[in-house]
Amino acid sequence: VSHPSMLTAPIHLAPRITKLIMRQTNLQRPAPPDLCCLAVLSSGSRWLRGDVISKALLRGRESGEWISSLGRGITCLFISPVPGPCTVNFTDPEGHIKIPQQHSAALSSDPGVDCTYVVTVYLGYGIEVQVLNVSLSEGEVMTVEDMGGRESSILANETVLMRGLVVRSWSNQISIRYRSDQQPRSSSLLLLRYQAFVLSCAFPKEPANGEVSVTHLHAGGEAYFQCLTGYQLQGPTMLTCRNATTPYWSGKEPKCLAFCGGMIKNATLGRIVSPGFPGNYSNNLTCHWVLEAPEGHRLHVHFEKMALAEDDDRLLIKNGNNIDSPPVYDSYEVEYLPNEGVVSTGRHLFVEFTTDGAVTSTGAAIRYEAFAKGTCYGPFVKYGNFTSSDTAYGVGAVVEFACDPGYTLEQGSVIIECLDAENPQWNETEPACRAVCSGEITDSAGVVLSPNWPETYDKGQDCIWGIHVEEDKRIMLDIQVLNVGKNDLLTFYDGDDLTANILGQYSGTRSHFKLYTSMADVTIQFQSDPATNIYGYGNGFVVHFFEVPRNDTCSELPEITNGWKSTSHPDLIHGTVVTYQCYPGYEVQGSEILMCQWDLTWSGDVPSCEKVMTCPDPGNVEHSRRVLTGSRFMVGSTVQYVCNKGYSLSGSTLLTCYNRDTANPKWSERLPKCNRKIIVVLLSNNQHCFSRVCSIPLDNSENSVPGDLVDGLSMFSKVVA
Repeated sequence: VSHPSMLTAPIHLAPRITKLIMRQTNLQRPAPPDLCCLAVLSSGSRWLRGDVISKALLRGRESGEWISSLGRGITCLFISPVPGPCTVNFTDPEGHIKIPQQHSAALSSDPGVDCTYVVTVYLGYGIEVQVLNVSLSEGEVMTVEDMGGRESSILANETVLMRGLVVRSWSNQISIRYRSDQQPRSSSLLLLRYQAFVLSCAFPKEPANGEVSVTHLHAGGEAYFQCLTGYQLQGPTMLTCRNATTPYWSGKEPKCLAFCGGMIKNATLGRIVSPGFPGNYSNNLTCHWVLEAPEGHRLHVHFEKMALAEDDDRLLIKNGNNIDSPPVYDSYEVEYLPNEGVVSTGRHLFVEFTTDGAVTSTGAAIRYEAFAKGTCYGPFVKYGNFTSSDTAYGVGAVVEFACDPGYTLEQGSVIIECLDAENPQWNETEPACRAVCSGEITDSAGVVLSPNWPETYDKGQDCIWGIHVEEDKRIMLDIQVLNVGKNDLLTFYDGDDLTANILGQYSGTRSHFKLYTSMADVTIQFQSDPATNIYGYGNGFVVHFFEVPRNDTCSELPEITNGWKSTSHPDLIHGTVVTYQCYPGYEVQGSEILMCQWDLTWSGDVPSCEKVMTCPDPGNVEHSRRVLTGSRFMVGSTVQYVCNKGYSLSGSTLLTCYNRDTANPKWSERLPKCNRKIIVVLLSNNQHCFSRVCSIPLDNSENSVPGDLVDGLSMFSKVVA
């Protein structure tokens, strides 16, 4: 071709591509040695050595420029078709790929091979490739690329190929490219198996101070978001996993934010938290909240957390619905938080939170709850629980508190009672549950928490915990959280004092790990740097401990409060069954039968014995209706029976469920009866008028009037049922 511009039409790619090594003369400029050129040939053409090719467009591989000759043609030295097929498409959902493919020996004079195998499956599916066999020689190159994204991405190459390797794409198309600078040896082989699998959306990120639940992660799956109490969702409440080359969620995950102020109508139960909580609040804030309880209710506020900078930051709670209402709490005036909280006289409270431009802190978190007039407010204990004889908290209700494992009751009272019918109120303040510094523990299982957990510990602390189990046992320490300062120190001693061997000594942050003692005692010491404060929620440590055996048996199970256990075999070998039972007045919560399994673990958690606080359903009385007070027949609730018209009550009309110390609660009276009434009309012998009318119960057993009454009558004139 004298010049590329002389071509009147483009040359299209033919089904077969031929590599040519050409000898050229009369070039416009010298050609590099052994220049490789591509000639695009028409389908079915066959070029023999010595043929002259004209009107062929050539491109130099090395120079990357168009090359033309000024002569009449180019002489073909030799040709060699690329072993084929060199581009193979696979669309079945599964199959095998053998690389390299077998090629004709007659056309094997070209030393180079470059083949591509493309696998494409339906949208929403990925491709899993497993290496069944691999034997590559030097100079052979193989890459597996994911082609479904905007840019291809290499999944594997020849350096990592080994038998059994599994590679998974994140789109529905992959490309496998095999290259060799010489003819493949007979021993070269790469055998792959591929199959489609359902692609998934990545698990959505859980918002801070919120939760996410997912139906499933495949196309069509839905993710639902909600915020913890005190926070509001900013963004969509639900996202859908959409089908695509790579499945994706229909939008961005929402955030859970604490807003600065707002009107809260029908305020029954909730929280108000300062913006940024449990992190630090911002400077120069002025936030106002108005709480409005339902009609006929008042509001109680409990202080969960209060940490204000020691400057002009302030929290005010006012007894009303506007800024001019009288205050019931002012952080300026009160040095210590009132454990009992504050109570409104009406249905409104006004909360004001202000900060200045200086230092900030964690802020405030307050819990509010509406309660009906004539009752005590609902009790609350953070990091604990309680039981009550009356869920409505009326006068006479008794509440007993307990702390979660690792926490200790402080302040307040373990048992409180609602008193004063005129103005119901608790006789004692609620207690607080707190993770304390140091302690002696003899339980077979439990937890040790850093002081104030999950809030940060104080600086300059030196805490020591001693854990002691049965002498023929040892202790497994499960350190689930360890996030302390780099100058703080958590030390575990394999014994009952600080002179014992050190099991481990840690500072900074470490992921979940376990330690085992060699004996029945362990001492834990925590020392915090006196000069450095650690800020932030969840900084500290959480250490669970368990008594474990020293041999090949299941661990000894603990006794339970208000109950006992019986064991089928004294050595707790595989198959041993432990049965838990409760004393009268208590019932088993959880599985009452546990079995020692093959892996020397118990089939379930140790149950507990909870006090029975309900009476059985007393049942219905024939020909009557009943009126209930309270719920679920709790201790203190009553059942009143009212007979239908034409029936009279025999027995007590009111039954009360009352507690007994050594047995289950029971009803105060037996079930009454409703008997049919009869009307007796007495007539005089000599008169036709009524001389006496009386109503007496009809004897249900004989269905007749008592005989002594009949004997005294001159005439029994009429009986009307």
